[in-house]
Amino acid sequence: MPYPTAAPVAERLPSPDRRTLQNRLDELARAHGVPGAQLAVHTGTQVISVHTGTADAATGRPFTADTAVPLGSVTKLYTAAAVLLLADDGDLDLDEPAAAILPELRALPEVTIRHLLSHTAGLPSGPDSDTAAGLTTARYLASACAPRDVLFAPGTGFSYSNAGYTAAGRLIEEVTGMTWREAIQALLLDPLGTRPAFLGGPAPDRPVAAGHARNTASGRLLSVAQNLAPAEAPAGALLAGALDLLALGRALVGRSTALPPSAAEPMRRPEPAARPGALADAWGPGPALFRREDRWWCGHDGNAHGTSCHLRAEPGTGVVVAFTGNSSSATALWRDLTDDLDALTGLAVPTTPAPAPDRGHPIALPECAGTYRNGTTEYRVSLDAAGSPVLSIDGDLPLPLVCYADLSCDLVDPATGRRESAGHFHRDPLTGVLDRVQISGRAARRTADAGTGTSAPDTSGSRAPGPASPATGGTVPFSRRPDGPACAPASPPRSARTA
Repeated sequence: MPYPTAAPVAERLPSPDRRTLQNRLDELARAHGVPGAQLAVHTGTQVISVHTGTADAATGRPFTADTAVPLGSVTKLYTAAAVLLLADDGDLDLDEPAAAILPELRALPEVTIRHLLSHTAGLPSGPDSDTAAGLTTARYLASACAPRDVLFAPGTGFSYSNAGYTAAGRLIEEVTGMTWREAIQALLLDPLGTRPAFLGGPAPDRPVAAGHARNTASGRLLSVAQNLAPAEAPAGALLAGALDLLALGRALVGRSTALPPSAAEPMRRPEPAARPGALADAWGPGPALFRREDRWWCGHDGNAHGTSCHLRAEPGTGVVVAFTGNSSSATALWRDLTDDLDALTGLAVPTTPAPAPDRGHPIALPECAGTYRNGTTEYRVSLDAAGSPVLSIDGDLPLPLVCYADLSCDLVDPATGRRESAGHFHRDPLTGVLDRVQISGRAARRTADAGTGTSAPDTSGSRAPGPASPATGGTVPFSRRPDGPACAPASPPRSARTA
């Protein structure tokens, strides 16, 4: 993807009026019931920053431009950028087996560092929050990276994985001899001018926002505690503000000395097997990639407990948009804001993948019925009385599933009848069996179905019998699991590199 990386701004875009943005942010925060939010925009020539509301509904503390918000999975961009910096210095190679550095992955010798960063390693998402909370990093990786749980041969599919970023954080520790926290601060936060704040870390010297959720019975807005497992810190433990994300976004598109072009440009190259479906149009070693017209944007979304954070950056113009909100309903606010940015600036800021081509009419797909697993998470597809498929995740109430000839599928919200892109089934090219499904970016392997003996081919060995076609995925708006994060103990350094 031939991006300019350090060139002057290619074209001057109209700058949004700050007062208009401020009024719109105030209005949308009220409409969506979001206590506080920040929006920062770099137009390629200037920075515009607005914020609104309170950081904590319980105390009434104001939300300021400096307030740090739990970023959730946007943390993964920092972890990936740190790995790319180490690769740029020659301390590691993205295409070397991760097991060459991490003994915890020795049972998966074909998983490379690139696979970990691009979610193409075939690893499950990771243990549930309660289980993960009691695990050391070593035990976490031993549990999540067992060969029996591999979803597909490395480099042949996409499955969003916190476990992969737990491993990447552990790798940073092994190479630098620092803790993940220390390394992220030295390699990225300090050069970017971001004051450090971590879940589970020392008390930050800046204001921090609480996450919020609304009690459906009383309608009251309640502060919620973050429950990130320490082992998952590299996947989601950072707190930052929209201006901090703006600095990271500028680095990702080659407009900052914090990340040299030789490290930033490879992050924006799509990995061939990384087809994330409704999460994005493509994925690189770290960033999600979105296409609008003739432009490719990079960025990431993150949802910690009761927060919603988003970053988008466009390399050709240097335009960056960053948003943080301290409520789960802030995702809808973000989408509405980008609609306004489109109107105000002429920027088509993407929040979702480009619209898919016409898939035709829904089809019956009775062969999709069965049980699929991603680690300990069970996806059960059954047929209702009319023979139509329904999906239940870990025993939750089943949701109607609408399937198409290209094996993509939508979920139907029972309350509204609204369809949302859910994901994609995958057909094994050797057996013709539907061997896995991808829901909300997470792949799940089919297990043996009672009475049929149907199961997915074994991919737990070091080599699969042949490459499977990459699966695609989707976002499930009714899903319950947040996209959580991780942390890890230091060990003797692989090199003596310091920042």
